[in-house]
This record gives sequence, structure tokens and C-alpha cells, in this order.
Amino acid sequence: MPHTIDEAFTALPLRALADAALARARALGAEHADFRFERVRNASWRFRDAKPAGSSDTTDLGYAVRVVHGGTWGFASGVDLSMDAAAKVAGQAVAMAKLSAQVIKAAGSDVGAPPTPFGQWGRVELADEPVHAEKTWVSSYEIDPFTVPDEEKAGLIAEWSARLLAADGVDHVDASLLTVHENKFYADTAGTVTTQQRVRLHPVFNAVAVDESSGEFDSMRTLAPPAGRGWEYLRGTGWDWEGELERIPELLAEKMRAPSVEPGLYDLVVDPSNLWLTIHESIGHATELDRALGYEAAYAGTSFATFDQLGRLRYGSELMNVTGDRTAEHGLATIGYDDEGVQAQSWDLVKNGTLVGYQLDRRIARLTGFERSNGCAYADSPGHVPVQRMANVSLRPDPAGMSTEDLIGGVERGIYVVGDRSWSIDMQRYNFQFTGQRFYRIENGRLTGQLRDVAYQATTTDFWGSMAAVGGPQTYVLGGAFNCGKAQPGQVAAVSHGCPSALFKGVNILNTTQEAGR
Repeated sequence: MPHTIDEAFTALPLRALADAALARARALGAEHADFRFERVRNASWRFRDAKPAGSSDTTDLGYAVRVVHGGTWGFASGVDLSMDAAAKVAGQAVAMAKLSAQVIKAAGSDVGAPPTPFGQWGRVELADEPVHAEKTWVSSYEIDPFTVPDEEKAGLIAEWSARLLAADGVDHVDASLLTVHENKFYADTAGTVTTQQRVRLHPVFNAVAVDESSGEFDSMRTLAPPAGRGWEYLRGTGWDWEGELERIPELLAEKMRAPSVEPGLYDLVVDPSNLWLTIHESIGHATELDRALGYEAAYAGTSFATFDQLGRLRYGSELMNVTGDRTAEHGLATIGYDDEGVQAQSWDLVKNGTLVGYQLDRRIARLTGFERSNGCAYADSPGHVPVQRMANVSLRPDPAGMSTEDLIGGVERGIYVVGDRSWSIDMQRYNFQFTGQRFYRIENGRLTGQLRDVAYQATTTDFWGSMAAVGGPQTYVLGGAFNCGKAQPGQVAAVSHGCPSALFKGVNILNTTQEAGR
């Protein structure tokens, strides 16, 4: 049964505050104004060796007004829920825009504007968007985790942690549960009014083994991804928790005994539990158009996939089809409408191996000649201005593609990569290195045991160009993360990346212990 927006949120004076703020912005001459009211509740629990190690439960509540005045941005936020205060915040946003305009005029050009194919950034103009009046949207979940007693949540984490800790070969267990309930109300001077509600959660269990005789240690973490689901996720909807927790001790023991990898070129079969992160770093960030234009450069760099290469850049093999998607069920970046009132969409980023699209907000879309934004504006709190943020960026499966077992069966000498761990990528999203939770040697189409100290290294285009087979829909998994960072001041966004298993030919494998010793 679909959920409705929380009455406690809709009972707030949302419309009255918006009307007061937008009316004031109009009266002061704003060409555009939008009002965003948010209530974001975050709760977390941490356990160490089945004992509580910390918890938190916080709520961020407030509103923001953003304006375009005189062709310049202005922004301000507040927490006072009175009409006079909302109007005052709108006035502060206009005053900020006026001050910014004076600074730009005094400097003689756009201060800090990077070089782009379009010259200076010039006046702020927004791509058109249809009016979405009185729209509501609620994410797909069954049980709001905030309706579940804390005792039940903490008790389940403790129980599963204790079960892992009691297993042979497990010396320590770290566990955590993050839960978020997010409400947003948006209104703008064009007439769009939206109210939304999202729920998401991220459970993690990590087992650690220590060899007392040698001092060596290693760990094995659950592969269950964070998800736009409710408490039903911990009750077995969408993931086999019981089965995975039962397997971890044996897998960890095998990993502790595994030999170190011999460096060289190998064929890789990469599981979705690892490949999602490679997608995030080498495609997701690289196809944010503000990065590709050089506008976003200070936080984790720009992009090699520059705008002049749209429609021409050979990103990977012809098997590579990647979409940006704000509509995927249970996706962490799934919404009904973004923070500029743009309706959620799905679109192509890479088609048959060629770069064909970018992630856009309304300003960047207008600046670069696109008719419409694809809904990628997001702010992580009412005190932050919306910035261009990542959609659910996903590699599409081959409708007639093979199973993971069949992909492995076609490899004579290779490695099967499972689970994400550490990674490194340069500021242009081009040169990278990734490790994983576990690695299996493939010999003549069969898995012959785990390996340790493995990392795969490549450039983005070489790696995706080496993709020789894409698994079928039966191998597709929606992975993701809660902690994608961007902007200054820094903002954090949750995002999902779906993908099938895939086969990559002749990838360079490093031995991490040998590399560390150099």
C-alpha cells in the first residue's frame, strides 16, 4: 500500500511561508525565485563486538529561498516559521544577488569563471520546465524505519553481530545502521508546487580475523547495498541477510589462507558488488556537466569527458550502454522532482560506447544549449544551495546476456572480483585503481580459490574499452553509497548505480603489498 506524506510535515505552514517569501522576492524585482522547506531526520547505530558503540538521532528543519535578480544568483535560509521571517529571508537572498552583481561589475567580468567553449558565464538564465502544480511523490518502501522501536533495531544489529562473533575465525565484528527520512516542499514563481517524502537505509556488518602468530589480519564485509527501502529490507525483502551472514566466516577464513596475487595482465569478471563503484567514479562523476565544463573543479576535480567530445568520445566498447536515471525503484537518487522543480527522468549518457549525454541542472542546461534540465539539482539540507548532483548512473545489462557463472566459464586465466573496498582516481576521472572484498583465481573457466592483495588499474577509456561481455538481467544489482561528496561548503548525497556482471579483457593487476613497499 503506497504511503502518504507525513501529516506532521504537511501540518507545517509550508504554503504560507512560501507565499510570503515568493511575494517578497517578486516585489523586489527577482526574475525567478524558489522556496524549499526541508525536514531531514538521520538516525544511526554503531556496534563493536555486539556491544553498543554509539548512536545518534538528529533532525534538520528549515527553509531556503533562492533567487535570480539582475541575472545573478542570491540565496538565504532560515528557521523562524513566521511569515515575516520568510519574507525577510527572501529579502536577504535578493540583497546577496545585488552584492554579487556589484562584485562582478567591479571586477569587469565574472569573478572566478573558468574558461569554457561559451566564454564568460554571463547572466544566470534557467532552462524552461513545465509547471508542476500541486504534485506529491513518495518513495517506494513498506515500513518506515522510524516507526520501528529503537530496541528492535538495536537488538537485531546486536543479535547478528553476536552470531558473526561466535563463528570460528572471527575475532571482531563492527556493525552499523544508517537510516534517513527526508521531506521536501518546493514552490517557485512559475507556479510549480511539489511535496515529497523519501526513506533510505544502509546496514553494514564487517567481520575481522587476526592471526596472532603472524600479526596479519583481514576483514570481510556484507555486500548488501544501501537502498531506498524501509525496515522490510532487514526482514529479507531485497536481500538474503541470513544466508550472507552465515557464509562470511568461511569466506574470511579462506581469504586469510589465500596466496598473494602475481601481478600481470588478467581477464576480469567483475561482480556488480564491485563494478558499481567503478561506474560511480569513472562515469558518474565524469558525466556531471559542471565538472566537464570546469565549473566544478576544487572538490575532486573536473572531467576528461569535456563538452566538445559530446557525440564523439569513444568511452568504451560497443557493449557499453549507460543511463542517468532519477526514477529507478529503490534508487538512492530517485525522486519525483529535483530541487529546481524539474520532473524526474531517465536518459542516455553512453550509447553503444559513445558519450551522448550529461547530467544537468537548469542553469547548465540553458548555458550549453539543452532544451531542458534532466533533474540533477539537489541540496542536502535547507541551509545549502542546490548544486548539480549525480543521478542513479547505471550500466545496462544485455537482454540476452549470460549468467555470472557462464562469464567465468569463458575465461582461461583470470580473476573474479567481488565487493568494493578502496579506490583511487585522478582529478580528471581518468587514471584509476580499485581493490575489492575478495578475489578468486579463474583457471580454465573454474574458480580455484581466493587471492589476496589484488588491485586492478587502468584508464577509464581503456577499461571500458576492454569490456568484452555484459551479463544478463539476472545478474543486475543496484549498488550505491550514502556518502558522495561535492561542492564548497561540502554536501553529501546518496546515489545508486545498477549494473550486471561484466567481462573485461587484459586488465593490469597490481599486487598491493608490493606497490606499498616501493
